[in-house]
Amino acid sequence: MVSSQIAALLLEVGAVKLNPQTPFKWASGWNSPIYCDNRLTLSFPDARSFIKNALAEIILAKFPNVEAIAGVATAGVPQGALVADLLNKPFVYVRPKPKDHGMTNLIEGKVEKGQKIVVIEDLISTGGSSIKAVEALRDAGVEVVGMAAIFTYGFKIADENFAKANVKLVTLSNYFSLLEEGLRGRYITDDQVNSLKEWREKPETWTT
Repeated sequence: MVSSQIAALLLEVGAVKLNPQTPFKWASGWNSPIYCDNRLTLSFPDARSFIKNALAEIILAKFPNVEAIAGVATAGVPQGALVADLLNKPFVYVRPKPKDHGMTNLIEGKVEKGQKIVVIEDLISTGGSSIKAVEALRDAGVEVVGMAAIFTYGFKIADENFAKANVKLVTLSNYFSLLEEGLRGRYITDDQVNSLKEWREKPETWTT
């Protein structure tokens, strides 16, 4: 199953770290027993290729009318470029804010009115920055047919945000697959699983 394979791969290369005893601090201020940096997979050719192929396959399966690929800066840019190259599709990327010089671009690359685009993101937490990228593309006149990401925490607020923005999201793996593979690979213990599940339900108030 791709979800389990991706989860195992992320743990193996160290892109995901699980540490319930000594939580990480997110920019939001949340304490988190998990840290995920999928950009690390780019340094491992086998992992990079597996993810690239898996993203291409899910995009063709779920969005067969795709005409171009867009990456969300910064982490979605290399992944998106790899997939666009594999699919032989045009590629663009969306900045978090316009450049403060030159052409002051928010979208880098050429887009066409009505063009059907799939957006690629590496990680979904609340979905806020991802949806901003979608809105920027829509403002440019393109049709965002969906978004594909490597991993999602599966927060309820993300589901609500994507539904409200009318964005179809597909992901290669998720938090529950990660916990299963974490147990199987002995990255975590049975005693730690309940705490990890509790964090996903209420990350803003979770403590060790």
